[in-house]
Amino acid sequence: MLTLFKKIFIWWNRYTLGTRVKTILFGKYVGKDNFGNKYYQDKSGKRWVIYSDEIDASKIPVEWFSWMHFMPNKIEHNHDLKIYEWQKPHQPNQTGTESAYYPNKNKKDAIQKKYKTWK
Repeated sequence: MLTLFKKIFIWWNRYTLGTRVKTILFGKYVGKDNFGNKYYQDKSGKRWVIYSDEIDASKIPVEWFSWMHFMPNKIEHNHDLKIYEWQKPHQPNQTGTESAYYPNKNKKDAIQKKYKTWK
């Protein structure tokens, strides 16, 4: 019962019942990326993505970003791009995780306050 409730009302738990119905009735499957995200478009031109697991907009790779935002680009017609050896693989936003970037290599130094609090 709780799972059904989540699918109907909670948008951050993959996609809701409304999105599922719209995808089945009006969505035309366009493609899939490396992360397993599926991309759809309807007849009026609206585009949306169904994320494979956790919903995070930074998980859309560059190949699909231009398509999602209607940017005319050669990528839009060819989603299989040549990957060069100097390119790093796409990573979602790492802010707030253990993999987050810190300017200093020692995390304790980066977190230290540069002021004294009142007592």
